[in-house]
Amino acid sequence: MTVNKDNYYSLDTSFKYQSATWFKKFLTCEAEAMAELQGKWTPRGDPTALLVGNYLHSYFESKQAHESFIKGHPEMFSTRGSSKGQLKAPYKQADAMIATLEADENVQRLYQGEKEEILTGDLFGVEWMGKLDCFDSTKSFFLDLKTTQSLHKKYWKPGERQPTSFVDAYNYQLQMAVYQELIYQNYGTRPRAFIIAVTKEDVPDHAVIEVPQYRMDEALEEIHDSTEHVEAVKS
Repeated sequence: MTVNKDNYYSLDTSFKYQSATWFKKFLTCEAEAMAELQGKWTPRGDPTALLVGNYLHSYFESKQAHESFIKGHPEMFSTRGSSKGQLKAPYKQADAMIATLEADENVQRLYQGEKEEILTGDLFGVEWMGKLDCFDSTKSFFLDLKTTQSLHKKYWKPGERQPTSFVDAYNYQLQMAVYQELIYQNYGTRPRAFIIAVTKEDVPDHAVIEVPQYRMDEALEEIHDSTEHVEAVKS
């Protein structure tokens, strides 16, 4: 099976290839992850947050990708009242987040390269896939866009006795570790990992955050230690 933009998010592909998203789901609750992967259970929740993230990602991917995304999601627009035909509030907020990032010359300078590149590789005997937000193989870093409630909000992570950042709470270091390893297997380099984070606050804040190499090394160890069990559950 060849992984491409049309099948990347399919359940069939996720059975064949492991990914950071699904691996983290198995680490959190393997019963729920397996039921979802088999199509027997769908997580509850408001899909708006996911759409907002995809809206922002499509904008920075390309004009064509953004226009296609908007066309494919008419539910983002109001259908009644004085706001009929206008973007609903969460997506107007997404436009404000986009404007915040566009106004930062440093972000614009950094965020240059191939967008949404799909890479595959082998981690500890298992086929993995990843989709990189932005990577230029001639540079020594890659970037990932993230939205968050606040840059300064602290989270309680299961098993931890102290509050932690959103990067650690959502185990983004594991995702970045996988991407770095896939880049190494495909390009022969281990670039630094940066997250471009933008907040959902009324006045969006933003930051460029480097994920320390030691945190990614720890994440790879976690993958190594958990792979056999996760794959046994999937089989």
